[in-house]
Amino acid sequence: MRIDLHCHSTASDGTDTPAELVRNAGAAGLDVVALTDHDTTRGYAEAMAALPEGLTLVTGAELSCRVDGISMHMLAYLFDPAEPALLAERELVRDDRVPRAQGMVAKLNALGVPVTWEQVERIAAGGSVGRPHVASALVELDVVPTVGDAFTEQWLADGGRAYTPKHETDPFEAIRLVKGAGGVTVFAHPAAAKRGRTVPESAIAEMAAAGLDGIEVDHMDHDPDARARLRGLAKELGLLVTGSSDYHGSRKSVALGAYTTDPEVYGEITRRSTGAFPVPGAGGV
Repeated sequence: MRIDLHCHSTASDGTDTPAELVRNAGAAGLDVVALTDHDTTRGYAEAMAALPEGLTLVTGAELSCRVDGISMHMLAYLFDPAEPALLAERELVRDDRVPRAQGMVAKLNALGVPVTWEQVERIAAGGSVGRPHVASALVELDVVPTVGDAFTEQWLADGGRAYTPKHETDPFEAIRLVKGAGGVTVFAHPAAAKRGRTVPESAIAEMAAAGLDGIEVDHMDHDPDARARLRGLAKELGLLVTGSSDYHGSRKSVALGAYTTDPEVYGEITRRSTGAFPVPGAGGV
């Protein structure tokens, strides 16, 4: 089985619609794909309707969190999307994304970059707006060559000249809320140092004690040494180890299925979840 548990659509900052994502996942030879848009479940219905035969969909989300001043992302799988407490927190984070992006536009303007809010809105195309959309605007204006080059201290990285904070959930609260909604939690790309400061291993240990289920180890932003270190940490803490592409369509160079999760780990994730179940494809429209 080929299992990719971290993918984005136009419901947040990917460039494939949810329908295109699942069709492309099937064409890429995946058996299981997770839809994990940022702080939203809006793409679920479209993805399910288009799900090709032979492909199973895992519903999820990537939650924006912050601990000790460090931004981090928490992957949540197979939770009940209508559970009130988690839904309210997702809406709080999502609603703060627009003023945050507008703040980044204002800071870029002050730096002499002629980006406009209308441009960012067009790029977001109704999705959950985020830094990648602002980064794409900088690429359009030839300020930076790639989206990744916008995530530096010069521009949009944490603490960068145009960085603007937003509401982010305490990860311990995120774990509690996701568990309360019947879901499973995995710390996304915990050693992605090029994105900014990373959470110390002591904090990961505290999260494990609070109910964290796993950490994402095989990821494009982790070098071999980081992966080996994270595997050792996961074994020490009793955490599941996942691998995923973090696919964003054309916004990133990584392909669907570039990194995958072991079928036994996937099985354990499904066994632990009670809020939702994987959706088998029956031949989408």
